[in-house]
Amino acid sequence: MSNFVLLGYGRMGKRIQEIAEERGHRIVLATSHTPVSIPESADAVINFSTPDSAFELVALSLSQGIPVISGTTGWDHLVQKANEMALENNTAFIYSSNFSLGVNLTFAVNKKLAELLKPYSQYKVSIEEIHHKHKLDAPSGTAISLAQPHIEARAFDGYQLGDSTEKLPIYSIRKEEIPGTHHVNYKSEIDEITLSHEAHNRDGFALGSVIAAEWIVGKKGIFTMNDVLNL
Repeated sequence: MSNFVLLGYGRMGKRIQEIAEERGHRIVLATSHTPVSIPESADAVINFSTPDSAFELVALSLSQGIPVISGTTGWDHLVQKANEMALENNTAFIYSSNFSLGVNLTFAVNKKLAELLKPYSQYKVSIEEIHHKHKLDAPSGTAISLAQPHIEARAFDGYQLGDSTEKLPIYSIRKEEIPGTHHVNYKSEIDEITLSHEAHNRDGFALGSVIAAEWIVGKKGIFTMNDVLNL
């Protein structure tokens, strides 16, 4: 059994708590409020706060030498600074745009897809992501992660929301209560190849987060979900 702190106590946070407790762990603090005091008894911090508060909360936890896994997206420009803080404080940090086991397996297949289709310029690549109307950032962090191997393979100048020829186009749709759907499309005049992942509920994200938190306890260094899943 481990003691976890949960920063960000919305719908996702509540489901993470349920799964963590089902697996025999204890949530010693669950809050969406700042400022916050991290209990010394914490074995790891699970961060699903907002993009605006994520770095502050991650930095606070790391400064106390407590391992952190963070699934909040929309603060990518500060992730490297968080990595440095983890090393300076001799603790561990995992940032992932998506902790779902299925999504991370999709990431591995997606990387191979980019390699295989690199020589075939007749296929035009794009990404579509669909999420619930409450999601704060667009494109999703998962879409950005899916885009990266294709940006490198095709030498795009980054990505862009909407149509583009110089950048990889990402189309973001917000509607209803969809947990998360992602499509990577390669389309030519004669056929189309699509890699898709569709989440049916939030349980995959929550379970993956708890598994990552279990794994990171006692670790030192910067890790990814590839390390957790031994991919």
